[in-house]
Amino acid sequence: MGVEEQPASSDARTANGEQYEFDSIEDAVEEIRNGNFVIVVDNEDRENEGDLIIAAEDFTTEKAAFMIRYTSGIICVPMLGERLNELELPLMVQNNTESLRTAYTITVDYAHGTTTGISAHDRSLTVRQLANSTSQPADFNRPGHVFPLRYARGGVLKRVGHTEASVDMCRLAGKQPVAAICEVALDNGKMARRDDLREFAKKWGLKMITISDLVKFRQREER
Repeated sequence: MGVEEQPASSDARTANGEQYEFDSIEDAVEEIRNGNFVIVVDNEDRENEGDLIIAAEDFTTEKAAFMIRYTSGIICVPMLGERLNELELPLMVQNNTESLRTAYTITVDYAHGTTTGISAHDRSLTVRQLANSTSQPADFNRPGHVFPLRYARGGVLKRVGHTEASVDMCRLAGKQPVAAICEVALDNGKMARRDDLREFAKKWGLKMITISDLVKFRQREER
């Protein structure tokens, strides 16, 4: 699948009725390829939230500190079910009653070179090692401070969630299919919505896309 074409990005309206465009999937893929953050927004009738996403292999201590500072701080790591099976990381619960059925596994910390597991250094190391294809089950302590998520096979064409969108973006960028994600939050303790996310993206020079655009992109590229 190439990403050479540059179709028009989708648009929406701010609370003041002003029209603005989201960035193209192609531009966002390039940002992921270059090791940068992208904001991914889901539908307004779903969570109506925007996640910072980045390829797990590029999740440095500095990137972790930025994510922790401007998000809810619950760093999740979407990844393929096959790899989670290899790492012996089962689902957190068998009967998932969470509203969107987000597939949390048991939590982990990397077992080597970490202390309590909660610092930006420790969590970034844990995330990167989850993306390391040579990591083994014994390399992770359980429970921990990082939350792996099980990707639904088929990605956003199967489930329109941030879990699937982030792994799909990593794949399109040629990265390991493992991401680090967390919801952008405001200083007042509330979650950032679309207008807030637009300002945040402008402030930090981040690309912002929608999951619905990613669905359309995959449908177009894979037909």
